[in-house]
Amino acid sequence: MDVTWLGHGCFRLRGRNAAVVTDPYPPSIGLKLQRMDADLVTISHEHDNHNYTQAVREAYEIRGPGEYEVAGVSVIGFQTYHDADKGAKHGRNTVFLIEIDDVRICHLGDLGHRLDDTDAETVSSVDVLLVPVGGRTAINAAQAAEVVRQLEPRYVVPMHYAIPGLKLELDPIDRFLKEMGVNTAEPLPKLSVQSTSGEFETKVVVLEPRAEPKV
Repeated sequence: MDVTWLGHGCFRLRGRNAAVVTDPYPPSIGLKLQRMDADLVTISHEHDNHNYTQAVREAYEIRGPGEYEVAGVSVIGFQTYHDADKGAKHGRNTVFLIEIDDVRICHLGDLGHRLDDTDAETVSSVDVLLVPVGGRTAINAAQAAEVVRQLEPRYVVPMHYAIPGLKLELDPIDRFLKEMGVNTAEPLPKLSVQSTSGEFETKVVVLEPRAEPKV
C-alpha cells in the first residue's frame, strides 16, 4: 500500500485494488491538484480547504462519522473537534481510520485537541498516522508529538504545515521534527507499507508534496 502526499491534508492511498483520497483542496490555497481517480474520498470537515471533491472523479464520498466498506476498503470515522473548546471556535472534525490491504492508516484531519482515552484506544498501534503539525487552527508541533506518543504508530507522516506556494499561515515542519527528536529527514516521494505483526519503533517519515504551486 502506497501513501502519497499531495500537500496540506490531502493524501492518495493506493492499495492493490482500490485508491482513497483524503481532504482534497481548491486551487485558492496556492497549490494545484491534478484531477484524479479514486474509489472513495474522505472529508474530515466542511471547510473549503478540505472538501474540494471536484478534484476527484466519481469517488464515493464519506463526510462524517460511521462505519463504511467501499471497494474492499474499510473506513471508520469518529467525531472529534477542530479546537480545544469542543468545536466552539472552528466546529467538528472527523478522524478516519482506513484499512487497505490489511494496512491501517489514520487521518486525523484538522484535529484540535488531545484524543480522549476511548478514541486513542480505537486508533492505537495503527500502521500509518497522518498528523497535522502546523498549528494555528489545528494542533501544533508539541501537541502533535503528544498525540503520536498516545497512539504509538509504526509510521508518522506530518501534514498541514507551511510548504512553498501554500498561502495559508502555518508553522514549518522543523518544530515537529525537533519535538520528535529527528535531526534530519530527507523527504521521500512516497511511503510503501506492508502489513506486519512484528514489533516496531515509531518512525517519522517526511513526504514530498506532490502538488505544484498554482501559477
